[in-house]
Amino acid sequence: MKVGIIMGSDSDLEVMKDAAETLEKFGVPFEITVASAHRTPERVHQWVTTAEQRGIEVIIAGAGMAAHLPGVVASLTTLPVIGVPIKGKALEGLDALFSIVQMPPGIPVATVAINSAKNAALLALQILGIKYPEVKEKLKAYKEKMKEEVLKKAAKLEAIGYKKYLED
Repeated sequence: MKVGIIMGSDSDLEVMKDAAETLEKFGVPFEITVASAHRTPERVHQWVTTAEQRGIEVIIAGAGMAAHLPGVVASLTTLPVIGVPIKGKALEGLDALFSIVQMPPGIPVATVAINSAKNAALLALQILGIKYPEVKEKLKAYKEKMKEEVLKKAAKLEAIGYKKYLED
């Protein structure tokens, strides 16, 4: 079991590290690299077409601006691909979001919100959880913990009121 994380530029690492950190917390191995669909297409092709041989079962691909990387990756494999649109300066990441989410028929890319590499990792874990019961159990525990945290905050808010809550 392994997840592949690929990004178009090292400037995307500030966002994509959230995917790596989430996978680490769940104890799921991954590999992470930089390969540009535009500047190093041969490297992208080689990395993707050998991914299954290296044990990769799900790919998370992050890119900004024109964001062709997730679609190119999906065109080269039958593995599930999750695209992470990276927020850019000019269009606040909408350009990347539209580039990733508007794939042509036959080349699906699951897409998360702008800069949501953590959610991409959680989706990858849910996909892996179909095959690996230990991953599924860790996800159940994770969601239960989130539920408990929300209930604790709700109880505090209801007990002390919103003004005091905001002061804390």
